[in-house]
Amino acid sequence: MIQARAFHEAGEPVDSVCTIGSYDGIHRAHQKIVAEVRERAKTLGMRSVIITFDPHPKEVVKSHKGPVELLTTLDERIEIFQKMNIDVLFIIPFTYEFSRLTSEEFYKQYIVDGLGAKEVVVGYDHMFGRDRQSGIKDIVDLGNEYGFSVHNVPPYYVGDEVVSSTKIRKLLKEGRVERAAEFLGWTYSYRGKVVRGDGRGAGIGFPTANLIPVHEKKLIPGNGVYFVTGKFDGKELPGMMNIGTRPTFKSGGQIVMEVHFLENVGELYDTLIDISFYKKLRNERKFDSPEALIKTLQTDKQNCIELAEKF
Repeated sequence: MIQARAFHEAGEPVDSVCTIGSYDGIHRAHQKIVAEVRERAKTLGMRSVIITFDPHPKEVVKSHKGPVELLTTLDERIEIFQKMNIDVLFIIPFTYEFSRLTSEEFYKQYIVDGLGAKEVVVGYDHMFGRDRQSGIKDIVDLGNEYGFSVHNVPPYYVGDEVVSSTKIRKLLKEGRVERAAEFLGWTYSYRGKVVRGDGRGAGIGFPTANLIPVHEKKLIPGNGVYFVTGKFDGKELPGMMNIGTRPTFKSGGQIVMEVHFLENVGELYDTLIDISFYKKLRNERKFDSPEALIKTLQTDKQNCIELAEKF
């Protein structure tokens, strides 16, 4: 797969089947679109091209409420796309100036002249152009003018629910990581760097690795205790993770992410760990005493041991 941020890096604008989008999460609906691009390119004897953006448009166009919460970083998206056998990944540096292009300017400069699109594949709810004012009909009109066809992919359902990045974010915030995985088609993960904590976990017999986000805009699942795995130093180990404010110890209200592995791992300071979330065990709550907390943690750990045996 060729990665390009400029037209000359993508090669000559040969006939291509293209798709355009942020593709945050590359969930099952996204995967369906990418599969359509790949298969149609193969059938038509053209190259397959994905056009995406960095940074995420919401980081530049402040038309939404609240912080940006990404499901996937750019590096994660690149890694996933590489496994999907796409010919070219074209990454557009998303700036405010770029966001002011009209739909026609964008398609003429980038899709047609720059990348040689002869067919464009998009999802049923695709919106684009300045202030996201244009939709499928506008792409069809542009195709008629500039000589490319449009293939519209219908919504993708899991059960009776349409898959979307918005729904996945909501599920993760609710701690429903198993349902989120069904929508994503993969287990949600989070990369953190181990930093020195206050030692409370070790003091009660549950030593933990305290993590800070490597990518500050990536979504953190909702507060609670989870069965997870952690990948580092070429190995993957099961453990239990707490996300929350540690109310039993009055930690000051800041969110803390800490993982206790089911086997001794020694010192991990400054280690990068990829945490995968498999199941939420319970909500975070305040205990009347450290003893009551320890008893519950013992139960949590036993639950994790049983889950790990099935993993």
